[in-house]
Amino acid sequence: MRSFSIPTHYRSNLIGRLKAWRKAQDPKKKDLSPTLLDLGPVRFVFARHFGFCYGVENAIEISYKALEENPGKRIFLLSQMIHNPAVNDDLTSRGMRFIQDTNGQPLMEWSELTTNDIVIIPAFGTTLETEEKLKAIGIDPLKYNTTCPFVEKVWNRSAQLGQKDYTVVIHGKAKHEETRATFSHTAAGAPAVIIKDMAEAQELGRIITGELPSARFHELFGTRCTPGFDPAKDLVRIGVVNQTTMLATETQSIADHLKQVMIGRHGETDLKNHFADTRDTLCYATNDNQDATNELLKADADLALVVGGYNSSNTSHLVELLEHKFPTYFIKDESEILSAETIQHFNYPEHKLESTAGWLPEKRPLTIILTSGASCPDTLLDRVMLKVLGMVEGVKDPLEVVEATVV
Repeated sequence: MRSFSIPTHYRSNLIGRLKAWRKAQDPKKKDLSPTLLDLGPVRFVFARHFGFCYGVENAIEISYKALEENPGKRIFLLSQMIHNPAVNDDLTSRGMRFIQDTNGQPLMEWSELTTNDIVIIPAFGTTLETEEKLKAIGIDPLKYNTTCPFVEKVWNRSAQLGQKDYTVVIHGKAKHEETRATFSHTAAGAPAVIIKDMAEAQELGRIITGELPSARFHELFGTRCTPGFDPAKDLVRIGVVNQTTMLATETQSIADHLKQVMIGRHGETDLKNHFADTRDTLCYATNDNQDATNELLKADADLALVVGGYNSSNTSHLVELLEHKFPTYFIKDESEILSAETIQHFNYPEHKLESTAGWLPEKRPLTIILTSGASCPDTLLDRVMLKVLGMVEGVKDPLEVVEATVV
């Protein structure tokens, strides 16, 4: 896999060294066991896979390349390039501006753009409608297109399903940029519907079998399906794709459930005419991070810190996995650690910040799981680790311990 040119301020001298060491030890990624960094009174446990993925590094490289190649020009980000405030803030500090927010709401008038401006498409991709808007202004939407190749893979698979007269069931969050983009590209060639979870998949299954009337489909999915969607006709042949940052296990469970529904409706021997195998659309990086996080659940730890943007879907799913076993705190960076007594963290289900007292146990040695989402720079984990170490007496020098570990 190719390497990318990433600004040095995103590179880590501590945790990055551990990641490189594990990669050299296990190039085929067969060992998912965590990495332990023993600093005496505090021990940190790191997932085998975390942090920047291929698609994020690709997006960062293209964005900074746009800055280098266009001195003096106005450069716009269609929306947040990735879901990490540190990266987006760094880009805007260099003069970039956002055209719209993550929900697609305008932050400026389209009429402000001119043919001489540069517009960067985010890693999530964008809708065909937005591409046409840019072309009408005279801006090439593909010149600095950072759309993740694995998102484009989903689009291509959806197009193939449409060519074979399948309806595409998209597992995702309807307001998320990636899902909006996937829906737009899919709808150009096939009927499509967005479902958010297994509960909705089960409802869809009961509509397919006739247990629920077609009216129920429009009640549930009327704003999340293509115009003129006819459940009686459009749910006879289906295939499932996903927003790449969703829980891969949930997407597979949804696909498996709908597969059984189609077997019950049409029989096993005729399954291929009614259900398409789409396992090849699952993102490898999402899978790796989630599999590595599941391995963390076997660790004996006192708490978990998960670092990432609050609107990062893949990060929220890591939190979901870890909080089943550990007190888990979702933070954007080290500034959320207010003291050894108080931490500020994000309650994802309720979408609000909370403060927790007594978050850092007094027991020694203290074992802390530390991981991050796919859009989080490793340098942020360095800073979080160092902030915690600064609150505990008698810790070993982290640089010396990292050096000793990798040697």
